Amino acid sequence: MSVPAPRTIAEFFAGIGLVRLGLERSGWEVLFANDIDANKHRQYEAHFGADDAFVLGDVHQLDASVMPDVTLATASFPCTDLSLAGGRKGLGGAQSSAFWGFYDVLKRLGGRRPPLVLLENVPGLLNSHGGADFAAVLTALNDLGYRVDPIMVDAKRFTPQSRLRLFVIAKAIDDDETIAPELLTASPLRPQALVDYVQNHPEIAWSCAELPDPPEASEDKLADILEKLGDDDPAWWSTERAEYLLNQMSPRHRADADAMIARRRWSYGAVFRRVRRGPDGQKRSMAEMRTDGLAGCLRTPKGGSGRQILFKAGYGRYQVRLLTPRECARLMGAGEFTIQGSKNDALFGFGDAVCASVLTWIGENYLNRLAGQCPSPRQLELFCR
Repeated sequence: MSVPAPRTIAEFFAGIGLVRLGLERSGWEVLFANDIDANKHRQYEAHFGADDAFVLGDVHQLDASVMPDVTLATASFPCTDLSLAGGRKGLGGAQSSAFWGFYDVLKRLGGRRPPLVLLENVPGLLNSHGGADFAAVLTALNDLGYRVDPIMVDAKRFTPQSRLRLFVIAKAIDDDETIAPELLTASPLRPQALVDYVQNHPEIAWSCAELPDPPEASEDKLADILEKLGDDDPAWWSTERAEYLLNQMSPRHRADADAMIARRRWSYGAVFRRVRRGPDGQKRSMAEMRTDGLAGCLRTPKGGSGRQILFKAGYGRYQVRLLTPRECARLMGAGEFTIQGSKNDALFGFGDAVCASVLTWIGENYLNRLAGQCPSPRQLELFCR
């Protein structure tokens, strides 16, 4: 009788550990973790504790023999070269090329290769280099014996943050609940652009599962995750600095801000600075605010434009400050996360992470079912010989 595989994980590009946090909530256990960033490793250990299972170092230099037998390998590989904010160098870029280090580890594992793989990256991977980079990733997984299923999930369905991400679930098993690619239709998990990609690439070995729709939207709004800071808290910007931000707004955003100030209640907006070209053709820093109850997508604080700003207004006045690390943790579905180290380290950690609540949903609604269909690592090794 076949024994279902245990819910065990090898976590690559672990960062501060939010993939682990999310999947642990759905019953998975991390047996191995790897990342190259010492600051993120310190934050990981601050929450999960020091553990010999974490190997600090470059994935390209990793000895595959140190990885234990697991059911699932996860890889949230660097998105810098794939995102709109990056240089769009694609998988050949210095950071996003780290995927190939992960691929090489899987290849060297041979018969010990985990039956399941989960990749995460930005939506830009879908069209990077005209879709060729995404095809390269999927074909590489096919070459290792995996069939692939891409989905897109926005964190705003679980927390008040707009954060759309692309996930690939790869399976070295025959999934019992799949849809033929030609029968796929657009859905909350597979927008039309993703369906079109699948149907336009019949050379790729797909295994697209029938899945429930995720929640429509988070019950929480931006106001619900904010820390209650007093008016005299030093986190609030000076009057001059706050006024400067207000004056950076375009007429449309300024009108929204003025309306918020005039209300007889407090309301909140999330602001990013963007470089835009004005009517005179000159580039300038502009403050752009969203007032739909969501934060914008958290990013790493590289330069001033990467830091998300809170605009609080009402009763004829307004206040401005950066989002705090605890607020960022809550936006990432990790409100209980132990925050240690500098504020900048924390903002980098959360800005680079995966929303834990999204991972919990994927675990409960997809990976747990697949684990029940997987052979144990030992059985898979015998099968692959």
